[in-house]
Amino acid sequence: MRAAVLEEHGEPLSVEDVDYPEPQPDQVIVETEACGICRSDWHAWQGDWSWIGAGVPEGQILGHEPAGVVSAVGADVETLEEGDRVAVPFHLGDGSCSHCREGRANNCETVIPLGLSEFAPGAFAEAFPVREADFNCVKLPDEVEFAEMAGLGCRFMTAYHALADRADLRPGDWVAIHGCGGVGLSAIHIAQALGAHPIAIDVLDSKLERAEELGAVETINSTEVDSAPAAVRELTGDGADVSIDALGIAETCRNSVNSLGTRGSHVQVGLTTGEEEGQIELPVDVMTMQEIDFHGSFGMPLVRYEELFNLIAQGTLEPSKIIGDTLSLEDAPETLASMDDYETVGIPVITEF
Repeated sequence: MRAAVLEEHGEPLSVEDVDYPEPQPDQVIVETEACGICRSDWHAWQGDWSWIGAGVPEGQILGHEPAGVVSAVGADVETLEEGDRVAVPFHLGDGSCSHCREGRANNCETVIPLGLSEFAPGAFAEAFPVREADFNCVKLPDEVEFAEMAGLGCRFMTAYHALADRADLRPGDWVAIHGCGGVGLSAIHIAQALGAHPIAIDVLDSKLERAEELGAVETINSTEVDSAPAAVRELTGDGADVSIDALGIAETCRNSVNSLGTRGSHVQVGLTTGEEEGQIELPVDVMTMQEIDFHGSFGMPLVRYEELFNLIAQGTLEPSKIIGDTLSLEDAPETLASMDDYETVGIPVITEF
């Protein structure tokens, strides 16, 4: 089968023939119908995350935002059969640890990230295996298209969990979203759908225009103001109620915290680059005196999928609006490399394998 393989960090992915996977007893094989290309794939391609012991090895098949059809079923799998349409979260849990049992599979003690670990080849391929398939595969409603589910994949569901669960977003809240890539645009759409007032901050007018289309009530080009946090405060009065760093660099993280008003909530979604290596200086005294909360947000618990599907069925959420270009597998190397310059608008999705 065809797959896009990380042969060397920072060098173009190699689209080549590899062996078709065989399922282990707990696994299914999913034939990929669609897979998003995410900034986390870019981080892995760059060789980031060694500072947290999560560097991705060369030889890895990337891709962690898939939807597809079950093509083979392991001997111990009970709830799935060939032909099932499924979504697969990027954080593959074991289904047995305390976090998984309590509905927080995204915090699994032995989580294996799809496409980002040698133990879980990814979905930049015609097919891929899924560990503990009975636990990790989510059957896809008929009304949700494969490309739409790939758009939900990592960035949309991460943004939903960040806002609805970690920040406890409420109607009427002001939400500052720093970085309008896929997860940032998803957060804007979700915030607007949940009755909040999203403010989009980025350096590219093309992304800010897309943010307006998705419901941003205000936009700030941070290259055109002296201070993005000051601009947020001017728009909101005391400052934002919720602020998200959707990029993961020191500047956007600090700007996000400094955009908040008293008792505001910052949510860190973007993971850092090799420049920060996970370490960012923050205004701790201000955070203390203003009782600002700092939350991390990683993926979304599996138990929240049904709520997302219901909101899509009602028309409240439309993840298809976030999708950018649809691509072939051969386009993956160039598209991933273009993320060096933050050129992609929306979520690029591979639909041809």
